[in-house]
Amino acid sequence: MLRYGHAAPDFRLPSTGGGDVALGDFRGRADVVLVFYCYDWGNI
Repeated sequence: MLRYGHAAPDFRLPSTGGGDVALGDFRGRADVVLVFYCYDWGNI
């Protein structure tokens, strides 16, 4: 389980600019904020 202050596991996702981007690409270069939320698109 991920806890506050612990390093997040590395993962890779598609980029809006094409190609992929990985969380590890930013290690040591920038601060990163991860936000996870649940949303049900069926009840709009």
